[in-house]
Amino acid sequence: MIEIAAELRRWCADGRRFALAMVTGVEGSAPRGAGACVAVDAEGHVLGSMSGGCVEGAVYDLALEALSAGEVRRASFGYSDSDAFAVGLSCGGTLDVLVRPVVGTGHTVLTRLLDALAEGRPIALATVIDGPRHLLGAVKAITADDSTGTFCHAPLDLSASRDSRALLTMGRDGTHRYESAGGCDPATSDVTVLTTVYATAPRMLIYGAIDFASAMSRTAKLLGYHVTVCDAREVFTTTARFPDADEVIVDWPHRHLRTLADSGALDGRAAICVLTHDAKFDLPLLEVALRLPVGYVGAMGSRRTDAQRRDNLRTAGLGPTELARLHSPVGLDIGATTPEETAVSIAAEIIAARTGAPGSRLKTTSGPIHPARSTNAAVAPVSAS
Repeated sequence: MIEIAAELRRWCADGRRFALAMVTGVEGSAPRGAGACVAVDAEGHVLGSMSGGCVEGAVYDLALEALSAGEVRRASFGYSDSDAFAVGLSCGGTLDVLVRPVVGTGHTVLTRLLDALAEGRPIALATVIDGPRHLLGAVKAITADDSTGTFCHAPLDLSASRDSRALLTMGRDGTHRYESAGGCDPATSDVTVLTTVYATAPRMLIYGAIDFASAMSRTAKLLGYHVTVCDAREVFTTTARFPDADEVIVDWPHRHLRTLADSGALDGRAAICVLTHDAKFDLPLLEVALRLPVGYVGAMGSRRTDAQRRDNLRTAGLGPTELARLHSPVGLDIGATTPEETAVSIAAEIIAARTGAPGSRLKTTSGPIHPARSTNAAVAPVSAS
């Protein structure tokens, strides 16, 4: 979608009628992954590519057919000796394709998506790729704090929005299955939703080149973060000590963070872990971090260290709202002692902070393990087209 976004945005602004074909599944070798798109308007103009040429003609015809009928179309294109260079994929794979006319609320959802792409804001597109005919092709555009579009049933909207938002946070595509009535019993699920995420991986900024930082960088990579380790002490801050980090930076932590913030590289998904355990690093760094619109700020230290640190930050001018954002002492209380256990504790707290969960033990709680959370999703119906 990204490569055709600018021109597709112009099509939407002009009110042009078109069909959007999307790869919804891939098996074996194929040139494009799920989420790749081709747009075809009523005059036959084409934007994008989904197979490097080997199924473009068939997708083109399918798009015109869907546009003419005003209905969603689906097809699978695969390799065979007889049609390898006609309709099939000569590279040996299989593509599942869904084509939907873009009209009405669907047009509004796509416009929302394209506007976000133009502004560089993270956003996800959730599409019903399998299910009852009246839902097939329904779409939602989902950001960190709201959504546009609906799947026509409030519980299904809530569940899909929650799961798509979790994927958006981690910068990953994915599929989920639901019951059309909104339940989550795998045995009776009849709706498949593909979430395509348009966002870079979220940032994890780890300050302090210590053993706990090494364990934290490994854990953060497992969770899908782009990991930066930063410390002013050159002898400790090396790629050999932090092989899992995407970046190892020698700089004063507060200066590095301020430079990143000023460049616009941080957003509400970013997590900052202050592991320096040294006031000359901690205090100027936290003065910057707690004033930024990031998702998480945690600092290592004992309860006595935390109390003294908070007093110093108050003296530096931080107010109650800013100090309330500080997760310190860092991590959930799971009895962690080793660097690896502590990294798990911190990662769990970051997830809980993102989802709004209390982080309680499941054995002591009641109700659904994955409760639907509130969202600002629209509730107006959207046609399958």
